Amino acid sequence: MFSGPPADPAAPTPPTGSGTPPTGARRADAPAVALPIGAPTVAPAVAVTADLVPSSGEGRSGYEGEPGREDQGGGSGRSSRLPLTLSLAVATLLALLVAVFGPGLAARGTGELRIPGAGLTAVLRTVLFAGLAVHLGELLAPQLVRPVTDRPRTAVRSWSVCAALAGAGAAAGQIVQLAAASGLGITQTYATRNGGLLLIIANGFVAAALCAASKRPALALAPLAVVIGAEAIRAHPEAYSPEIGAALTVVHLTAASLWTGGLLYVLRTMWLWRGSPVAARALLGRYARVAIWLYVALAATGTVSTLRRLPVDVVFTSAYGRTLLVKLALMAVVSLLALAARRRMLRDDDPAVAHRLARREQVVLGAVVVVSAILTVVPDPHWISLRP
Repeated sequence: MFSGPPADPAAPTPPTGSGTPPTGARRADAPAVALPIGAPTVAPAVAVTADLVPSSGEGRSGYEGEPGREDQGGGSGRSSRLPLTLSLAVATLLALLVAVFGPGLAARGTGELRIPGAGLTAVLRTVLFAGLAVHLGELLAPQLVRPVTDRPRTAVRSWSVCAALAGAGAAAGQIVQLAAASGLGITQTYATRNGGLLLIIANGFVAAALCAASKRPALALAPLAVVIGAEAIRAHPEAYSPEIGAALTVVHLTAASLWTGGLLYVLRTMWLWRGSPVAARALLGRYARVAIWLYVALAATGTVSTLRRLPVDVVFTSAYGRTLLVKLALMAVVSLLALAARRRMLRDDDPAVAHRLARREQVVLGAVVVVSAILTVVPDPHWISLRP
């Protein structure tokens, strides 16, 4: 700890009451002000997802990208924003490439019929799933924030309106794509099964956006429930017990959206509370207890859906089976990261390491969303199965 640079012994001593002492000297009766080593004289403006930054803190928790760490050299904050922006841009580009080329790569060599516009459909469905997850997460996570004692009185900025509008745009884009592929007009497309369900989904997202912008954002639960129900029915047009498949999808999609979107909200809040590690650790612990049950629901419904929909003889020879294997591998990575984060959270008082592991979990969950979108685009594996 320093109280300032040492005084120059050769410097003349000003007489008492002669004014401000020269640089490097201080009055003997003035208290020494302790500054951390390398602290900047002006706090850098670090913008992270446009969240509010608390005006005061109770100490540092060692979070990566924290002001005063990367910018010790006197930077203005650009050095901390640039890597984050670049990482997000690269991740978005990779997600788009996987969504565009994923269906074709999964179906290569399987003999299955080519689905027109499968890549664009996968992109639109990725946006739809992401919008649903973000909005549902912002309805769940604040319920975990409120009981945290001694928490900072700041809150992250809501993304629910933008997420719902993005979901509505993705559903509308699928309607236009369906009309172009079938040669029908937009009005005629509404009369088809898929077109009508997509219209319900788009309207549900618009209603959810209006609720989110109102004084009672919790009302968005009703239109989002309609969105999930319509998506579950749309995803199961098979003749063999579609009602069972739709019910499983409702539970699976709800749990996946709450897990992914809830974790995103919690991570954003933990970054905002980085000066209050006790509150941040408590919030992550509350989310972890909820996430366990979401994981159980995901595992149970995913297993039953797989046994229903994927014949054993085409696990490696169908696009659905190959895509599902990739999703299962990603879910295994997510499980390991989640388990590691929970263990570090229980072991350490400082949530920095658990926060870092949870961020990696969020990244892999993003990849799971993309692969799940591809899974809804590839053909039904029963079409090429030799089983009766």
